[in-house]
Amino acid sequence: MRLPVLLLSLLVSFSAQAQSAAYPGEAEFRSLYKELVETNTTLSAGSCTLAAERMAARLKAAGLPEADLHLFADPAHPKEGGLVAVLQGSDPKIRPMLLLAHIDVVEAKREDWTRDPFVLVEENGNFYARGASDDKAQAAVWVDSLIRMKREGIVPRRTVKVALTCGEETNGAFNGAKWLTENRRALIDAEFAINEGAWGELDASGKRVSMTVQAGEKTTQNYRLEVTNRGGHSSRPLPDNAIYHLAGALKKIEAYRFPVQLADGSRGYLAGMAKLQRAAGHADVANAMEALLKNPADAKAAELISARDPSWAAMLRTTCVATTLEAGHATNALPQRARANINCRIFPGVEQEAVRQTLVKLIGDPQVKVETLEIRGKSSPPPVLSSKILGPVQALMAKTWPGVPVLPVLQSGATDGQFLNAAGIPTYGISGFFIGPDLANAHGLNEYIGVQSLLQGREFLYQLVNTYAAAP
Repeated sequence: MRLPVLLLSLLVSFSAQAQSAAYPGEAEFRSLYKELVETNTTLSAGSCTLAAERMAARLKAAGLPEADLHLFADPAHPKEGGLVAVLQGSDPKIRPMLLLAHIDVVEAKREDWTRDPFVLVEENGNFYARGASDDKAQAAVWVDSLIRMKREGIVPRRTVKVALTCGEETNGAFNGAKWLTENRRALIDAEFAINEGAWGELDASGKRVSMTVQAGEKTTQNYRLEVTNRGGHSSRPLPDNAIYHLAGALKKIEAYRFPVQLADGSRGYLAGMAKLQRAAGHADVANAMEALLKNPADAKAAELISARDPSWAAMLRTTCVATTLEAGHATNALPQRARANINCRIFPGVEQEAVRQTLVKLIGDPQVKVETLEIRGKSSPPPVLSSKILGPVQALMAKTWPGVPVLPVLQSGATDGQFLNAAGIPTYGISGFFIGPDLANAHGLNEYIGVQSLLQGREFLYQLVNTYAAAP
């Protein structure tokens, strides 16, 4: 029995050495990631400030000077602070690069989850926890990247900055990225920024389909539709009914399609996806995508593409959808007030007021008031997707995952890149993490990320950061 035990010991030792070679510093990264994930950063009960302080302590322990670690917090929001860390470059003539990630997370109730959402659990080849993917995976990688560069003695030509911010997940909360652009613009000044907002796509079988690079994102904006009325007794119905006015307005919004608009991100995505669809035997989809690239006004092509995938549909235009509804005050009374919330995702560069005016004109009913609610931030044109940004991603993908194409994408969601782009810092979404069609249950129950996806993505992003940092 002694020989098998010895053999097993040698195999385990060899496996550990192989893993260490594949993922240098893995144990320390896992510890960092676990600490960040298990630091509750929900708006209701958590503290981004504490998370930022813990990450600053790790960077300081790795040798970053305290003068290059900038903790910040608005006095009115003491638990919603953040961190800007700077690894100084050797060439002051080259403008810095910025690595952005938000460290706040969506609320999570323990009674709803299979596991405690604020305890990192490794199970079934996945890490489970709130924030496991959105966005503490990338935040942990950015901190880890600075630590590795410092400990490996790498002095980049280009200064590398990391900004960990709070408030991305909650409209109305203090937003660290916005605050930095307005109050510490020089601290985060950069030639470009890398952020969340794109990922590697897996199909339902787990096969890698593409790696996307976000080049622009929509602006999220809520509008309130409201109808008020003097009401009356329900035994005497009147044609002037607040609910009916509101219902008519909602049906018009439901039927309306904003014009198709294309940017670098959506053009690149459609061109690349057309090739993938043709290779998969979906010639009709490929033809429609190619037709739309030639003529964005091709309604038939846009309809076919939109019908196949809601994500494709969202990429093509501004979208508006009803999300909440409230009306009336009693079951035996005519309604005195009827309200609905319309959530719009606005194409980059289109102003919120222009969309409001479109809704007013579309509804065509003076009884329906259309009000713009809180404006999260300015709408800005998408950044130019140059070869300087895309080239290193393509080269690294060809080396790491040969045959998996890189596709630019226009993000239909919203990130803190909105604030940086508006402040003149071109911001791109790049991630080495591959996720499936369920988008890792981000914002939902039992959020997760594949262990190998995270570890491989860590290596991908580290090499990418070093490539950008070494370039003139």
